[in-house]
Order: sequence, then C-alpha cells, then structure tokens
Amino acid sequence: MSTAEPMRAMVLDAAGEPLRLRSMAPPVPGEGQVLVRVHACGVCRTDLHVVDGELKEPKLPIVPGHEVVGTVAEVGKGVERFAPGQRVGIPWLGYTCGKCRYCRADQENLCPRARFTGYQIDGGYADYALADQRYCFLFCGDYGAVQAAPLLCAGLIGYRSLRRAGDPARLGIYGFGAAAHIVAQLARFEGRQVFAFTRPGDEKAEDFARALGAAWAGPSDALPPEPLDAAIIFAPVGALVPAALRAVAPGGRVVCAGIHMSDIPSFPYDILWGEREVVSVANLTRRDGEEFLALAPRVPVVTTVVPYALEDANQALSDLREGRISGAAVLETGA
Repeated sequence: MSTAEPMRAMVLDAAGEPLRLRSMAPPVPGEGQVLVRVHACGVCRTDLHVVDGELKEPKLPIVPGHEVVGTVAEVGKGVERFAPGQRVGIPWLGYTCGKCRYCRADQENLCPRARFTGYQIDGGYADYALADQRYCFLFCGDYGAVQAAPLLCAGLIGYRSLRRAGDPARLGIYGFGAAAHIVAQLARFEGRQVFAFTRPGDEKAEDFARALGAAWAGPSDALPPEPLDAAIIFAPVGALVPAALRAVAPGGRVVCAGIHMSDIPSFPYDILWGEREVVSVANLTRRDGEEFLALAPRVPVVTTVVPYALEDANQALSDLREGRISGAAVLETGA
C-alpha cells in the first residue's frame, strides 16, 4: 500500500461510542515529522480511559493507540534522526514544550503543554501514524512488531513505576495485566521477590503470575505472607491504595501507576503512619524509553500477547475492559 492510497483507521467520534472503521488519506509529514507505516499497536488500559470518557480532554475525533511499532515511510523537512525503512516505536508522550521549568529539569513528563499520542495526537489504530521525530524510538533487536508493541507503554510505565518504587527487596504488584507482567520480569531480573495481587477469584491470573516467577499470588483483598517494601498499583481502583498501605512495612512506598484511578476512599492514619508513602507516576520521559528499551533485551523481557486484527479493535477493548486478557492485547494491521 503506498501512501497515495487510502488508509484504514479506527476512529473515536465521541466518548462512550464504539470506534468506527474509516478510510481516509494518510497524513503528510510536516517539518520534523515522520510518517510511520504501522505494523502493530498495543491496546492499553489508557485507551479504555479515552474511549470510555474517563480522560476528559481528547481531541475528537481521535485515532487511539500509543504503543505503536512500524517502519518509517516518509520523512518531513529537517528530519535527521530517522530515514525511510527504519523500524521505530511511537509512545504515549508525543510532544513537550522544551522550555518550561519541568522540561529544563529533565521532568518533561510533567510539562503542562505536553500532548499525548492517541489522546491529543492521532495514534496507531491505523495503517499509518504521524509523529514528531523527537518523540520516537529506534527499535533494534529481535522483537517482532506484535511482541514489541507492549514495550512502548506497558513496559515504559512499568519501568518508571519500578524506579519510583525505590529499591524494594519485596515488591507487591496490584493488577496483573500488561504492565505487571513486564515489571515482574524486570523485578525478578534485578533479584527482587514479586508478590502478585489479582482480582478475587481470578485463578488464571494467579497462575500467570506464578509462571512469571512470583513468590506468591493471591486476591487483592488479602495480605501477603510477609510485609512488602513497596507496592505498585496498576489496576485503576482507588480502594487498592489503603489495601496496599496495609501490606507495606513501615518506610514502605505505594506507587499509583495509572493515569486514571477511581476515588481513593478515606482510611485511618495509622496505616500511613510509620513513614509510609503514596506517590504517583505521571507519563514517561524519553530517557525512560532509552533506558528501558536497552534493558529489555538483556533480561530478556518476553511479552505475552493476544493479537487482534485492526478492525477488531472494539473487541480487543471489550476483552481488556472485562479482564479476559492475560498479558497484552495487540492490533495487527497486516502490513
């Protein structure tokens, strides 16, 4: 398919509606932009938050998807980082101003003018995606496109969350989905014990966690067999914050890793006392991407994926919403 021919895209017109398959002209790269022929795009829980209207400021209509793997098809004027034919990844962070105090302090993830792929910038649920060359990663190594796609968000946010957790010997992970199954591998590689917390009654998820080296797996409303040094919450459930605080030892840290979470209920001060901390993770930085994508092949991180055709994006989102996926859902374009 040449870029002169129409492309397919799954488009969200309004929050709460199904995505619609559209035929449209591929975008034309402007100055500093690359046009990427999409081979695979991961289906992330953040996509659900966009589609379901829980993230309130999307560009509509929008093409979702921010775990994009493909090859450069065309480059715009002034592009020096990439050339046609190179394999690249497009992540969630799609633009920052580069001038604010956060950007100048290597905290571009907090830039107030940041824009995000699949939310304010059309993403990868399509045959082609346009991206700023500064916010793409060169992909090397042996990962296939489908296996590589979850690394672009589940992996990157998981990596940043693990670093925010400090240096825990005993790490709890609440919500054992796409990001958790990558973080568990990183944590085990670094010699940490992993304790996995799943939906009550989800024995399949418990077995999945144990297969990835978890020392213990059980329901999210249970206490682990020993106090944790830190816990990461990937499930968007505010009630897990006090549950995790009860599970961590004094001096422990609870990391809220999602971009959206339901309200955190009130809890007694004594489960926070003892210099326990609750922190959040916001987005990612390009440095996170460079570090993680260099580390992943060394572990090596092996992604468990469930592939879907591009036109089956609504089914993939539904399966993710209902907890029917072990690992990560990934859309394939057939390229």
